[in-house]
Amino acid sequence: MLLPAEKELRAVLARFAEARFRHDLQPTGHSSRELEDTSARLCAMTGTGSVNEALAAADALLDQMRADRRAAARAARVLAA
Repeated sequence: MLLPAEKELRAVLARFAEARFRHDLQPTGHSSRELEDTSARLCAMTGTGSVNEALAAADALLDQMRADRRAAARAARVLAA
């Protein structure tokens, strides 16, 4: 599976949260379609089959990306020293 770019993953998570909020606040046909679309996009990006799995996978991916950045920064400091 190709990993999504962090910026894209964060953008889809933000769109999902906004769509879910709007739909929970005032459900309409449009808000339902928007929530379904963003849910499907999030599942596709994370290679999962449900929103709950996608959210957990997104959290894990973001944690890994953060850890990779920290490791790269440490390595750069060691090389610079």
